[in-house]
Amino acid sequence: MSFLSLEGVSKRFDGVTAVDGVSFAIDPGEVVGFLGPNGAGKSTTMRLITQYYEPDTGEIKLDGVPLADAAREAKRRIGYLAENNPLYDDMLVADYLEFIADLRELAGLTRRQALDGAVTGTGIESVYYRPIAELSKGFRQRVGLAQAMLHRPDLLVLDEPTEGLDPNQRVEIRRLIGTLGRDRTVLLSTHVLSEVQHTCSRLLVISGGKIVADGPVDRLIQQAQGAVEIAVEAAGAGVAEALGGLPGVRRIEPARTADGRVSVTLTADGTTDLRPEIFALAKSRGWTLYELHQQRASLEDLFHQLTLGGTSDA
Repeated sequence: MSFLSLEGVSKRFDGVTAVDGVSFAIDPGEVVGFLGPNGAGKSTTMRLITQYYEPDTGEIKLDGVPLADAAREAKRRIGYLAENNPLYDDMLVADYLEFIADLRELAGLTRRQALDGAVTGTGIESVYYRPIAELSKGFRQRVGLAQAMLHRPDLLVLDEPTEGLDPNQRVEIRRLIGTLGRDRTVLLSTHVLSEVQHTCSRLLVISGGKIVADGPVDRLIQQAQGAVEIAVEAAGAGVAEALGGLPGVRRIEPARTADGRVSVTLTADGTTDLRPEIFALAKSRGWTLYELHQQRASLEDLFHQLTLGGTSDA
């Protein structure tokens, strides 16, 4: 039996469908990346799982029990870090976590061990007695993670936990999430695809409120390998238009122009090498060719292929 399952879950707001018949299941101990463009339904799905919203149709189960039946017991087993990481700026970190411990009904030795584990696990010892308002973005995210894991939940739902962090802070939070995922199930939403490759074993992609891909990260990357990227920089007339019309071209990035040169990136089928055709086209049209480089497509290309034009308004 799957630990968490969604079956035909839908949610609408003012006539706009945010989540449209979503179904997937997550097994115990999985660290699952949840990707999609803005407005695709990621945050809404996470809020449905955490019972912030109720689905209009479909059912969400935890250990085979519908959330509607499990109610409060299910909430005790779920930790949630919302995208905006709401914190009380006028509180000390220590007071805030004590407050969360009260809400989670933690007491006695269990409470002390939970607080010690959350503080140590997120590395916030140095700011434990500081006001939250004085914390850096990185430490604020760590405090948010500490409250999410304080009651030792079986499921951690993390919505954009590295949003707004600098590269060094991202690495620290990513390492922390990897550690948390060793003994619990994690559902992680992010826009940073490199985090998925480093942190997650499985990937869910949502677009327009629907799941459009689900599988191991390595297998989905291999799926993207059916395409190639070709970078072209040339000076001449009609470069982007002519390249976009070549057979097998799936997509062309908007042209960038500088000093009379046009730079474009083509995504094309990997079955045919287009470079000879591009070279011949440049020669026939009198272009000056400055760059012609091909590389295998990546997870980013798969994401573009699956989600292009697939956002919703909710």
